[in-house]
Amino acid sequence: MNPPPGTPRRIYLDQTHLRGHVTGIERVALDLFAPESLAPHTVIPLRSTSVPRMIAAQHLGLPLRALADPAALFVFPGFPPGPLSVLLGTRCLTYVHDTFLLTRPADLNWKSRAYMAPSFAFALRSGRRFFVNSRTTGEAVRALCAPSALVALLRPAVRDVFGLADLVRPPAFAPGEPLRILAIGTIEPRKDYPAALALVAALIAAGCPAELHVVGRVGWGRHDFLAAPPPFLSLHGYVDDAGLRALVGRCHLLLSTSKAEGLGLPLLEVQHGGLPVVAPAGPVFTEVLGSSALFVDPADPDRAAADLLAFVRTGGLDRAARAARGNVARWNDLAARDAERFRRFLAQGKTAYADDLEGVIDA
Repeated sequence: MNPPPGTPRRIYLDQTHLRGHVTGIERVALDLFAPESLAPHTVIPLRSTSVPRMIAAQHLGLPLRALADPAALFVFPGFPPGPLSVLLGTRCLTYVHDTFLLTRPADLNWKSRAYMAPSFAFALRSGRRFFVNSRTTGEAVRALCAPSALVALLRPAVRDVFGLADLVRPPAFAPGEPLRILAIGTIEPRKDYPAALALVAALIAAGCPAELHVVGRVGWGRHDFLAAPPPFLSLHGYVDDAGLRALVGRCHLLLSTSKAEGLGLPLLEVQHGGLPVVAPAGPVFTEVLGSSALFVDPADPDRAAADLLAFVRTGGLDRAARAARGNVARWNDLAARDAERFRRFLAQGKTAYADDLEGVIDA
């Protein structure tokens, strides 16, 4: 049952997986679907207090609410919707951060393989409405979903969550002193920290002293380097906003060697502070960073180290620092346009995208 176009609706927001520490992906979802962002519609967040209650809510509780409230929409911004929720058709709105649940099974823990991946596969096969955080993610979703499904861009605005905007500039690099490199993200296989270690070791072997500072909890998987960390590695674990701000103020650049990302939020977040970024050469990284970063091949650490050294010696750090804040502004402008399209969608349905070549991923 669809109300007349323009009628405010109730929007149930699945937050049943949120307990304790909020990750970057979860912060994006909270911002995108905040009540103030979706006014005049009524946003009703749904949470749970335990894993069994989460499973019950995702598979039974939410579909039962849909039966009781036939005009409402249901948004799934984190975990994939359960099969019964997918069968709500156009009332089920799935927000997709990435597709690695299906495309990189080797990088998943057993919980993701057993619970999340099957639900995600069913949602992609049978779902009707998908919203994505990047064009790269959208193209991956489009390759897996039904041709008739809507795949629309809803890129998140990137806030200065760490309070970096008033940093004057990253520290200047002086030859002979250590090149201080920051990496942010949970220590798990997909982030490929061994590649970052190999790159830094190659820098040192080439005569450039270097340090690697890793911010992130230890996640799943085996990480041999944790048992005997090399002397150039500093493991900071989880740090608060003030701690991260202090590290950004000391480091010369941010390095990502991730095998796959749907967006790579920290890459944009640190650009609020003008921190140069070095990232893998690949579609999502070039989409997000544009011309503001250095792109390398983490699988070839010697070549990557040589490229980084050349970048540093030819003023690349200064150029990237100057471009960083402009790139965040570019991205946030795209996000603002997507948010306006989404508001029109809530009022008009799929027709809001009928003549929109920029906001949708075509079949």
